[in-house]
Order: sequence, then C-alpha cells, then structure tokens
Amino acid sequence: MIISILSGKGGTGKTTAAVNLAVSLAAKNEKVLLLDADVEEPNAGLYLKPVLEESLPVSIPVPQIDEQRCDYCGECADFCQFNALAVAQKVVITFPELCHACGGCTLVCPKEAIKEVGREIGLVEKGWAESIGFRQGRLNIGEPFAIPVTRTLKEGLADIKDSIVIIDSPAGVSCPVIEAVRGSDFALLVTEPTPFGRHDLGLALEMVEHLGIPHGVVINRAGDDNSTVSELCQEKNVPIMLEIEFSSRLASLGAEGIPFSKALPYWQDRFYEVYQSVKEKCLCAN
Repeated sequence: MIISILSGKGGTGKTTAAVNLAVSLAAKNEKVLLLDADVEEPNAGLYLKPVLEESLPVSIPVPQIDEQRCDYCGECADFCQFNALAVAQKVVITFPELCHACGGCTLVCPKEAIKEVGREIGLVEKGWAESIGFRQGRLNIGEPFAIPVTRTLKEGLADIKDSIVIIDSPAGVSCPVIEAVRGSDFALLVTEPTPFGRHDLGLALEMVEHLGIPHGVVINRAGDDNSTVSELCQEKNVPIMLEIEFSSRLASLGAEGIPFSKALPYWQDRFYEVYQSVKEKCLCAN
C-alpha cells in the first residue's frame, strides 16, 4: 500500500504527519518504507535520523555537439523551445541548465552531429531509521527540474508488496507534487484551520480528485473551532481522519526533532487507527 502525504501549502505539518505515521506503524510491527519526495528541501531525516547506506546520482541527458560533423545549419536551435542551444558563426553554444532533456535536437539534426551526455542534477539516498526503511531525494542547489529525482526515488515501488510505503510529497499542487503522488493508493491531505489553509486545501482536493486517488484530511494545529476547514470537507464529502491539536508540547518536541508519537505513545494508537481507516477505504474503492 502506498500512502501519500501532501498539502496545498507549505508549513501545515505534512512532514510531521508523515514521520509520525511511519513511527506509529513501525511501533505496531508493520513494515514501513518512508520516501521523502520533497527533493528541493528534504527534512524527514531531521526527525528520523537515518543511517544512509547508499547514494545514487541522478542525471538527465543534455546535448553535446560534434564539431567535426556540424555544419551550423541551426535546425537544433530552431527546434528547441527552451533556448538551450544557440548557433552563431561557426559555433554552437549549449546551455545545459535550460535543457529539458526531450532529445528533440538529436532527432532533427541532419548531420547526426548531436549526442546526449548525462548531467548530474541530484541524488537519491537510501538507508534505515531503526526498523523503518528510508529514502530521500536531493536536488542540487540551483537546479530547476525536480521530477527526474522524484522518478528515480520512486523506482521499484510497484514491486514492493510487503511494506507500507509513505511518501512525504512537496507542498503545493505543482508538477513535482503530481509526480510524487501519482500511483498512490491513498492520499492524506494535511491542512490547518485558517483561510489560507482552506483555500489551498481546495486546490489539493481538486488535484487528487482529478488523479482519481481516494483521500482524506488531517487537520493540524486544530483548535476549538475548525469550521473553516470542516465545512469544506463536508461540502466535498471528504472524511476528516485525524485532528492534531494546537499544543505547545507537540511544537516543542517538533522543534527538538523528536517525533511526538515516540514521546507520547498514545499517539501511536491514533495514527494506527488512521491507517486502519485508510486500509478499509482502499478495500472499498477496489
């Protein structure tokens, strides 16, 4: 089972929910694999403190010009919609950072003067946090394309049958988020009871509905009046599966990098109940 944790906006407690769900399931002797797919700013490891055993570079193909073959016709530059190539007098200039790795320039070159070479944009790290399997992607600073790192991070998930996979996705509803949650069995959307939280939750709900992923909501920093979010959930017939109260104790544990379900074991039961509800809803959906 693959459970994605996402949110319409940053700072709602998405990673908090993902980490505490993983810790709680592991405490109940479930096999868990946590993927930190927020590759521009992975931080689940700050809570889990994994021992990383493997590091895999992630590269994308970019054009390399064979000056012996090239006749500077300009077909490659005309084709490229991202201006990753420019042809001047007897020289072809490439801008690898602009290349989207589509391979079109190699296809249109009449002299077959272009080949593709790998350019490293990030890496995927694998290891263990006690009994929890752990993977995280890291996009190199300044790189604009997160999706290739996310794809590499998720490789082989379809073959994992004996573990609960938890994906901590990026914030928002952009292309990297869609890539992270694609193929999930269930999505938990973490929000907060504020006008901004409601607005961006609405965007995230539209996204998972479009992708056809069953979903539920977790309200973080919940208080006495959560109607800002609960009314939206009621309108859309989306279940609220957990409320995490606004608490200085939970906040201080988070600031120390301690999953609160470790320090306060009764939370393990609450997160395990969420998992049981997710499992039931996935069975009903199938």
